[in-house]
Amino acid sequence: MNPLAPEPPTILSRRIGYRFKNPALLDEALRHSSFVNEQGEAGLRDNERLEFLGDAVLNLVVGWMLMERYPQGSEGQLSRMRAALVNEAELARIATGFGIGEHLKLGKGEDQDGGRRKPSILADAFEALIAAVFVDGGFRAAQRLVRKHFESALAQIGAPEEDRDPKSRLQELIQSTRHSVPRYRVLASTGPDHDKTFQVELRLETLVTLGTGKSKKAAEQDAARQALDRLSADGLP
Repeated sequence: MNPLAPEPPTILSRRIGYRFKNPALLDEALRHSSFVNEQGEAGLRDNERLEFLGDAVLNLVVGWMLMERYPQGSEGQLSRMRAALVNEAELARIATGFGIGEHLKLGKGEDQDGGRRKPSILADAFEALIAAVFVDGGFRAAQRLVRKHFESALAQIGAPEEDRDPKSRLQELIQSTRHSVPRYRVLASTGPDHDKTFQVELRLETLVTLGTGKSKKAAEQDAARQALDRLSADGLP
């Protein structure tokens, strides 16, 4: 067999532990847009639609797994943990373990450019593969595939960090994703000197939160915690 040629898709089917009733779905999941563009064949579809569906199925199953494992975890904590699990690097790692790269249908240029080893292409193909299993065998089949390959990764990330400093976590997050910095401003302090309550405003670009606490620091931490939950709800890590 030519070592550069894609392996028969039945080999991949055995590796993932699922036998397709409609092998055309597996073929579509492995078909990169560069291949379709070169073929110029009417009606030939690349794997981008399946990738879209697979992303939704993957996030649903991993979210369910996290809720089962951490029943007391907040929405923000679970969102951050899911982001740590469902990302390009992790998906590419799993795809490499399956040998998906050897099965991909790529255009000649993409193949020569190392497309079979590109994390983005591998991650997209894995999501498309999840969708192909979902369409062919239903939710339970796709769920089994995801659970099998994310259980160990989920165990490694550990429990939610309930007591970690929210201001520090927010600072770490924005340093990797944004150019702005959060600005804190005391809006009010009420109560007698021995029992004051502070209200602090946090501004980060268009995001504004209001925190309260028995000290300025506590109010800032409360505002930062709310900001993290808002960012997580918007899909950021």
